[in-house]
Formats: sequence, C-alpha cells, structure tokens
Amino acid sequence: MDVSQVKAEIFALRKEIRRHNRKYYELDAPEISDYEYDRLMTRLKDLEAAYPEFITPNSPTQTVGGSARREAGKLVAHDVPMLSLQDVFKREDVENFIKDAIDKLGNVEFVVEEKIDGLSVALRYVDGILTQAITRGDGINQGEDVTENARVIDDVVQKLVDAPKYLEIRGEVYMTRKNFAATNDRQEKLGLKTFANPRNCAAGTLRQLDSRIVKERRLSMFVFNLQKVEGVDLNSHVEAYNFMTRNGIKIIHDYAVCRTFDEVWRAIEAIGARRDKLDYDIDGAVVKINDFSQRELLGATSKVPRWSIAYKYPPVERETILRRIEISVGRTGRITPTAIFDAVSLNGTKVERATLHNQDFIDALDIRIGDTLRVYKSGEIIPRVSGVVESKRPEGSEPYKIPEICPACGHKLEREENAADFRCVNPNCPAQLENHLLNFVGRNAMDIKGLGETAIPKLIAAGFVKNVADIYKLPARRDELLAQKIFGRDKSTDKIISAIEDSKKNPPAKLLTGLGIFGVGNAAANDLIQHFGGLEALSRASLDDLQQVLDIGEVTARHIREFFDDTDNLTILEELKTMGLTLEGEKKVFDDDSAIAGKNFVLTGTLSKYKRDEAAALIVERGGIIKGSVSKKTDYVIAGEKPGSKLTKANELGIKVLSEDEFDALLAQ
Repeated sequence: MDVSQVKAEIFALRKEIRRHNRKYYELDAPEISDYEYDRLMTRLKDLEAAYPEFITPNSPTQTVGGSARREAGKLVAHDVPMLSLQDVFKREDVENFIKDAIDKLGNVEFVVEEKIDGLSVALRYVDGILTQAITRGDGINQGEDVTENARVIDDVVQKLVDAPKYLEIRGEVYMTRKNFAATNDRQEKLGLKTFANPRNCAAGTLRQLDSRIVKERRLSMFVFNLQKVEGVDLNSHVEAYNFMTRNGIKIIHDYAVCRTFDEVWRAIEAIGARRDKLDYDIDGAVVKINDFSQRELLGATSKVPRWSIAYKYPPVERETILRRIEISVGRTGRITPTAIFDAVSLNGTKVERATLHNQDFIDALDIRIGDTLRVYKSGEIIPRVSGVVESKRPEGSEPYKIPEICPACGHKLEREENAADFRCVNPNCPAQLENHLLNFVGRNAMDIKGLGETAIPKLIAAGFVKNVADIYKLPARRDELLAQKIFGRDKSTDKIISAIEDSKKNPPAKLLTGLGIFGVGNAAANDLIQHFGGLEALSRASLDDLQQVLDIGEVTARHIREFFDDTDNLTILEELKTMGLTLEGEKKVFDDDSAIAGKNFVLTGTLSKYKRDEAAALIVERGGIIKGSVSKKTDYVIAGEKPGSKLTKANELGIKVLSEDEFDALLAQ
C-alpha cells in the first residue's frame, strides 16, 4: 500500500468512526456492534502507529468519543475528566499491561471487575447531599445535567450516612434485561418504536425531559470509580468501595483483587463465564490499579488513563443449521431476508432467526439452505450471521437468490439504483398499506387533517380501508365509524369527514403525489401535471414522452409507466374520479414559434451567470426539453467552463453550441 492509499484509508476510517461516535454517544442509536466498532478503531490505531506523521490532534484515537447534547439539559463543566478506557482484545495485551505496571511501580495490586454496558454518569455530593448528576458528554470539558432523572433511580443514594465535605463518584446507568423487556412491551402496546437494546434504552431514558418516564422504566446504576473526595482519606479503589458500601452506594459486585497476571486472567475468564447468567449486559472486564498514588504516577493521555484497561470479549458464536429463509416486506416496500435456523443459546436467550440484510450479504457469505451457520449477538443483543462452515455444507446445495416476486402482493420486485436492496414498488401492496395511506393523506399530498398515525392504523385494523379510494367512502359510513369509535365522538368524526370532502377540491398534482409512484414527489408531480395537463394524458404517455419532463429520468419514467399499466391502479383512479376528485388540471401552453419551445437542450460545464438547475428551469418554463446526453436530436448545447466530452461530441455532430451570452439572447426572444 503506498502512502497516498494509507492517507486515504486513515481519512475514511476517521470519518466513519466519528459518524459511529455520534450515533452511539449522542443519538443513542448505534448502527454496528461494539466488536465491529472496535475493529475499525484498531485498524486506525495500527495505521497511525505505522505512519505517525498522519496523526492529528482531532483524530478519534486522540479524543473522547462523544459530545454533550445541549437539548438534553443544561451543560455542566467537569470537575474531573470522565475519560474512556483503552480497549484490548488479546491475552497478551493484558499480560503486557500487567508486566509494564509491575516494571514501573514494583509491588502492584490490580482490581478486576465487570464492564457494564450503559451510560456513564458522575454523581456529586456536597455535605452528604446529592446535588448534581452529569453525563460524560465530551469527557473532558462538559456533560449534561440529568440530576432530576437520576433522583428517581432507586440505586442512586440521595443522602450519605458518613458525609464527607465533597464526594464525586462515577458509575454506569443501565437497564436490566427484565426491565428492558417490560419497557419494549409497553412501547409496542402504545404503538411506539421499540428500543434495539438495553444500552440504547437506558441512555435515551436518562435524557428524557420527563422524570416520570425515567421512574416508570426502572433504570439501575453501579458505581465503579471515585472521582474526587474532600474530608476523608481514601488511598485505594478497594478502600473507596468499602466507604461507598457503608454509605449504601451500589458498587460493582464480585470484583477481584489480584497481584499477578495469572490471577488477573483467571478473574477475566470468570467474568466471561458468568456473563450469560447476568441480568444485565456487560461488554468486557476492566483491569485497574488499586492504589491511588500509583495511578497518579502513571497519569493519563488526553483520551485514556494509563492505569486501567478494558478487555473486550470476542462475540460468543454458535453453530446452527439454516432451515429456510423467510422474505418479508417492510412498510416502505424494502425486502428483508431472514435466516430461520435451529435454536441456539446466546447471551442467555434462545435465538432461532437473524437478518440476512440483502442479496449482496447473502452472496458475500455464499449462504445456502442447509448450511451450517456461525451466529453471534451484535452488541450482546441483536442476532447476526458471521459466516458459513463450508466443510459441513450438504452436497447438491445451490446459491440462494431472493425471489423476484413480492411475497405480499405478487408484484415484480425492483432493485434500487446504486443500492443493495430490493423493493416492492406497488403502492397497493398490503404490507405497505399503512405507509401508503399516510403518504396519501399527508400535507404534501391530499392534506386530510385528522387522518394520521393514530387514525389510519385503526381504519385498517377495522377493515374500513384497503386502498386510497376507500377513504372517500368513509363519509357514507359515518354511523359505523361512530359505533366503533374510530375517530371518537360526533364532533371529531364530522370534522374528519368534512376534511375528506374538502380534499376532493385539491389540484391533480396533490393527488398524483399521494398515489405513491416511486420517484414522484411533490415537485415532480407539479412538473408532470403542467406538462401533460392531468392524469388522463399522463396515463397514456410513453417512456420517451415522460422523459421530456425536467428531472424525470429513465427509472422514474418506467415506474410511472408501470403504475398506469396496472389495471388495479386504473380501477382506483376511476373510482376517485367518480367520487368527485380532480384528476385534470391546466397544461402549460407554449408559443410554437418561440426559439426554445420543443427544442432539445444539453447543458455542460460550469456556468458563471446561472446554476445548472436554474438554467434548466428557464428552458423548461419556455417549453424546452432538457437532455442528459448529446445526440443527433439535440438542438442546442449550452457550454460553460470546462465543458468536457459533451462539447466534443456536439462539435463532431455539428450541433449549435451556445455561450452564456448567446443563451441570454435566446431567452430574450
């Protein structure tokens, strides 16, 4: 790998790691497991170690991961930095840490304890009274004030028995698996989004503005470090733990005090052996020096203390037999293949299914029915497939391909352009009905106030609507709606019925937007109606006709054509017309004798007076047609600076090339 490639990879890794830091620390919505994140960080560290000239002060290897979120509460300055820990992944890494500490300090005691997977919080006590709770935030300068929420956590002591003048301790707020399951059950019953794992749930909950929600979800907290104390003499980590225990503070339990590497490694293995049986998630084991004066001698980098490390356990993998692959359709039409395999136990729970993401993922691992899969839990909670044991593959197996037909509606699937996912683009697909109806009644489409995320699911569940035309049959079913209390009492029901009737007067562009044709949003719908005059002419337009409209490319044109070629869609449109909706508008009429109307234009290079889209809009407004490439049918090429191959081809074909001044003159005509 040459130096330019190294530099490019370092840049790409930093960008990706920063994005994952924001997702994890600030948005509480990680996209990858800790193991996958650690692999990215290890690769970056290795590259920076080999090429130190590329190390920068703002590299993720030199800074703490998160930043404080201003919206979560007021920001508070850290009294003591809340640094992260140096992660290690190999036995020899732990051995090197122990050996290095003994070489530098002589007689050393180590404490080995669980690394809880939660949100780090510092608690401050003044004269024994809890005065403030602060998240890690950026780890160095400031964190978020979450005091009121911390007060409703049962494990947070409000008043100390043996009160020092000042005490600051650091711990991890987490959620037990039992309380996590109960919270997700409540979310489902309320029709709200569920949480991906306990860590996300705990972090999101602690940042709630309403402490009643925090109390309801029953967060927990372990304290794992003394940050600062005044008024009492504590010389070691274990002494601090004993002091905290006397004051009713919940500390990390079952910690081990060790003197040799062998003792440390046995303690790490013991924690790893029991993690499946714990009622909470851990993401490693922490090894720290016990004596505070020895910690001070070793000090810290800008990112991590030199007196502690975190050993990360590799994901626990199990082998199992793939029995079948289920294909499901999401609310947006995205197709998801799911592996169904013989049940295995992972991190204390039974697992028998895992997502296979898309066809590219299946192809990359060469997954086949009957294969022996290796499965693990990402982030200790989400089942994943890591690979195939090819030596155990049954004879005669064949590569798996996702069927090209939607399992919910039978419509042909489309692969997204420049993407790995297949999608069902049939707007009447029953799996997408809720999303389709919400789009139809939304502000940019028919704008039917009162019909939204609460009402639409009720209408579907009660069988009132199976397509968009059924919405306009609701006024005739007023008594049924009232009897089943779909919209509530008379006044609410009549208000929504009135909004439905009023929406019939909407221009056809709004109706076209609401039909949910893939690639046709509000702007494209307006352009199409202006060009064709209404849905009837649009329904007869050829692919070439459709591509005469600004920003309508080949893919979108094909989706429009497929929509109007479907007899079910035509039936629904006929129903909408019968019920009084406006399907026709006014077509823009252009002067046939103008210099622009009906002419084909190609834009190339950088224009000085206009942005490319502004110039294109001026042409389309006057009836001209924008094309993406030069051909014999091109009438004009407008060339700016650095025009490229389009200008060359125009000259070869003898097509008129306009400067910007000549273009202005053409507009003036």
